[in-house]
Amino acid sequence: MIGAAGAGASAAALLANFAGADVSGCDRGGPSPYTAALDAVQIHVARSHSPAHVRRDPPPDRLAVTKALTAIKPDHPELVAARDAGIPLEPWQQVVADAAFGRRLVAVAGTHGKSTTAGWLTHVLVRAGGDPSAFVGALLDAELTGGQPATARWGRGPDFVVEADEYAGNFDAYRPSIVALTSIDWDHPDVFADRAAVARTFDAWIRRSIPNRNEQPVLVANTADAGVAELVNGLGDWDGRLVRVAVADNGSGSEADLVASITGRGQGSTTTDLIGLAPDRRSIEARLPTAGRHNVMNALVVAATAQVLGLTPDAIVDGLTTFAGVGRRLERKGEAAGVVVYDDYGHHPTAIRATMDAIQQREPGRRLWAVYEPLTYHRTAAFLGAFADVLSTADAVAIADIWAGRDRNVRMTSATALAQAIAKRRPEIPIGAPGSVEATAAWLASEVRPGDAVLVMGGGKSYLIGERLLEILRER
Repeated sequence: MIGAAGAGASAAALLANFAGADVSGCDRGGPSPYTAALDAVQIHVARSHSPAHVRRDPPPDRLAVTKALTAIKPDHPELVAARDAGIPLEPWQQVVADAAFGRRLVAVAGTHGKSTTAGWLTHVLVRAGGDPSAFVGALLDAELTGGQPATARWGRGPDFVVEADEYAGNFDAYRPSIVALTSIDWDHPDVFADRAAVARTFDAWIRRSIPNRNEQPVLVANTADAGVAELVNGLGDWDGRLVRVAVADNGSGSEADLVASITGRGQGSTTTDLIGLAPDRRSIEARLPTAGRHNVMNALVVAATAQVLGLTPDAIVDGLTTFAGVGRRLERKGEAAGVVVYDDYGHHPTAIRATMDAIQQREPGRRLWAVYEPLTYHRTAAFLGAFADVLSTADAVAIADIWAGRDRNVRMTSATALAQAIAKRRPEIPIGAPGSVEATAAWLASEVRPGDAVLVMGGGKSYLIGERLLEILRER
């Protein structure tokens, strides 16, 4: 498993191990939030890359990689050694799909909300007495995994929940019985020209879904999302079963199979009335332990999917109202010197806006710092104006260096360019582009004041910003 310290690859390694494979890996990035789970089951991860990992006796049967690696580094030493030896290369998603063989595959997909929704569904199933397996692209807590926090869970039940990512066909390995679809938005501008191109990819994948035990395939769709609604309108000739969910706003959403009305917002909860969960369509109240309208939509997708899987209304509501969340999704990291710090994986303008709205619900009256480590140069360049628009609604902003990821061209834009675009919109607020994640944490420590809320967002190493900031404030 090349890149075994990543969220997805580490889950694939764990699931292959649980399924009986002999697994090893490598990742020169060193320990990550995901490697403790590998250590706990004694999966060895080398801290370097070498053809010796492949040219061993006996050689590995398969070499699993991220698709980005095969695209940008075809001369990677382990890839070359595997090709020379005739060892098959495959995406790590195929390893997850193979581990799920024989189970009822439930795929949670969408541009936004996949990890929270997949983790929430897994929690609901476990809480109801089920024993599902799962891959989620964010850390599940130890209570769900039965050991270290991890992005994978191994169970003996019939259901396998998998987070399915649309980037470059990453979800092509999965042939789900049930698709739970949260949203369709334009993202990944390096592979999709616009939202319509994203929707076409989802459409083709859904049409390839495979029913379980000769049953009709099911699509649970959040039709309150414009992109999902357009997709559903084009599925008139699809022979699967469609279940619609929606948040009712000003009378909209009444045609959906499951509808939620938001009746109350607290700092740590959102109260909703659910219609369609009970057989007689009577309203059932659920107090969700999280903030933000987007999380109400995620909860609806979870509830409808659980209903398709046969759970009772009482079991579904119990699971919805007891979910502790997943790692790096609106995660409260701590408080020091009167400054509260949150961490989130948001790296798209839509997701950032929803997360900022949720923080303002959780922390009313505080000065809000939006701290962002942009994820990839191509996304930052394509959405520069949209990023500047949403980030400029905060009270103060810090932009860390861009995490390149799979990018080859690192000159198309910069963190400074984004900071300057924000400054043009809000010249009166504090704005900085301090550099690395370490430099950003140090700069923030000199700028924040008691009563502030710091929301750190992004991929890459952005989670280190909040951790280091809290360390500095506590040392003082």
